[in-house]
Amino acid sequence: MLDTGETQPSETLLEINNIEVIYNHVILVLKGVSLNVPRGGITALLGGNGAGKTTTLKAISNLLHSERGEVTKGSIRYLGEEVQHLDPAVLVKRGVIQVMEGRHCFGHLSVEDNLLTGAYTRGDGKGAVAADLEMVYHYFPRLKERRKSQAGYTSGGEQQMCAIGRALMSRPQTILLDEPSMGLAPQLVEQIFQIVKSVNENEGVSFLLAEQNTNIALRFAHYGYILESGRVVMDGPAAALRENPDVKEFYLGVGDNGRKSFREVRSYRRRKRWLS
Repeated sequence: MLDTGETQPSETLLEINNIEVIYNHVILVLKGVSLNVPRGGITALLGGNGAGKTTTLKAISNLLHSERGEVTKGSIRYLGEEVQHLDPAVLVKRGVIQVMEGRHCFGHLSVEDNLLTGAYTRGDGKGAVAADLEMVYHYFPRLKERRKSQAGYTSGGEQQMCAIGRALMSRPQTILLDEPSMGLAPQLVEQIFQIVKSVNENEGVSFLLAEQNTNIALRFAHYGYILESGRVVMDGPAAALRENPDVKEFYLGVGDNGRKSFREVRSYRRRKRWLS
């Protein structure tokens, strides 16, 4: 990880080239977005609400059609092959899975049954699935404690763990993680990101995570892209972005004279160089 002096992995796993996304044949949401996700890396997609982060993830996982959206320009390549026209289920079998915003668990099923649904597409036998279930419990010991509990009655943090654990049960190469910190207490957010880091380092799973909490995302990511109004306005290694004066002022709420209030940060919007 960057915090320990490690370098960002260089082999490109997922490549998004100049894509545009339109909803309802008229609403342009993404405007020429390009980004790369390296094998074995944690890549952060940052920006405020409505910046286009979730739309970018859904474009990759081919979930736009359910919301009357489509990629109208550009290409999305995974392992060198264009995938924007593949069925979402086919993409999951190829190793790309999205953890949706809002911790979508099957509320009437137990935690363990939720996890096992993640292995539905696998054909490598019960032994391999059982081994991966124990792997998930290793990373999320709280889920093992609650494995017989009905998922709908667990806490928000436990449901987020369950959603990530269910994704791991599909044996993914890449997880698209949408707003993992939303609605969680700071201590739980820290715990979730620590687990993401461990899974990345120990299991080799690559992550593209969309996150409004720029501060914590840049602490754990290798590389970051900042979206505003459907386009990438800045990108770079996470360590460099954390020290960038514009990122500090507009996304971390810190100026030359110390921390600013949210209202003060927003009042400087007219000074953003990329909006001129």
